Amino acid sequence: MEKGEAVKKPLLENYNGQGSEISSSAPLTIVVGFSCIVVYCSSFAGGNSIGYSSPAESGILNDLGLDLADTMGVTDLFCITGWLAIAFSKAPIYVAEITPKTVRGALMSVKPLLMSSGKALFFFIGPVVNWRILALTALVPYLLQLPGLLFISESPRWLMKIGQAEKSESALRRLRGEKANISQETAEIRDYIEYSKRVSGDGILSVFQRKYSYCLIVGTGLVAFRQLGGLGGISFYASSIIKSAGFSSEIGSIAVGTTEILSAILGVCFIDKFGRRPLLLISAAGTCFETLDIEVCLHQGLHFGEKITPVLGLAGILVYFGFFSLGMEGIPWIISKEIFPVNIKGAAGSIASVVSLISGWVISYTFNFIFEWNSAGTFFIYAAMSGASVLFVWKMVPETKGRSLEEIQASLLISPQQ
Repeated sequence: MEKGEAVKKPLLENYNGQGSEISSSAPLTIVVGFSCIVVYCSSFAGGNSIGYSSPAESGILNDLGLDLADTMGVTDLFCITGWLAIAFSKAPIYVAEITPKTVRGALMSVKPLLMSSGKALFFFIGPVVNWRILALTALVPYLLQLPGLLFISESPRWLMKIGQAEKSESALRRLRGEKANISQETAEIRDYIEYSKRVSGDGILSVFQRKYSYCLIVGTGLVAFRQLGGLGGISFYASSIIKSAGFSSEIGSIAVGTTEILSAILGVCFIDKFGRRPLLLISAAGTCFETLDIEVCLHQGLHFGEKITPVLGLAGILVYFGFFSLGMEGIPWIISKEIFPVNIKGAAGSIASVVSLISGWVISYTFNFIFEWNSAGTFFIYAAMSGASVLFVWKMVPETKGRSLEEIQASLLISPQQ
């Protein structure tokens, strides 16, 4: 038996489907809740940035005397800087590593909920405030996050990975509560990290080993399909699309924001009950059908009457955002954070982020040009990509509900077709 097999065997014996009775019942503590709130301030701010362009677009172009190409060029400079920072960073996937597995999905789903809330806020107030004031409003969550970062707990998995076992156990006890029995969870973390160090190296090149190909394909594929279904274009230019459909952009933006929040709340409630895969499949299929609905409403070859067509167009956009927020908004990121082994988590997460940003940039940059060329055809392309994402989830994506991170990662490394 090889040296790595000696560690692999007990890992499989621990992950026989029964799980850890002790760690699985760990309570949701104030420390975990506070740490998640502080981290997710930036998610709310991220939602602000997504929702900013739609109401602010016309004001920026008019006040600064810019055309569409000038605006995109300035944006490109900031995007390139951000991509380089992400590509060379090594940060642990924090929330996934500190939360108990029984509520991990729900707590990680709070991120898309807050992103939807941040986006909705700007959809609500954007039509009635100046674009400069709107930009200053986006500073608030960052100002709240900065002092909070001084008090959050470190990730016990990260501490164990860098050789600080005592601090790791102390951090885990703080996260689970002083009276919680953390012995089995500590052992699972330690055993898996020791195993991962034996069988592979650490760093960006380790990500491209054959044994990690399945994890990498699933993780990057999900975040890419999340964007290629038209998210950036439809979100950034929602007002223009609603106006093209013949409806009031102000009323439509408020309706979009409300729909996203309600759907994101449903996602938080359902993810640990029904699982990741069912919600992803429903979400991807729903966005596929609704982009086709938007295409029909914008296409002049099919007439339902001048009064009903704007209503159908707005309804299509609302249902699109509703389905998207239910699953594709946040679950791709949840799964990618769950399946990457701890020794490549930082590098693989950075690659997934770059793939997502590039995919989003392609959609956002090309949307206006394609929309002006053929408005209906734009949504046909997005529908095709959403349809492809359904097949991808069905064939490739594993269910991770109710399993510890070590269990998920060990099973994928050992038998990736499960």
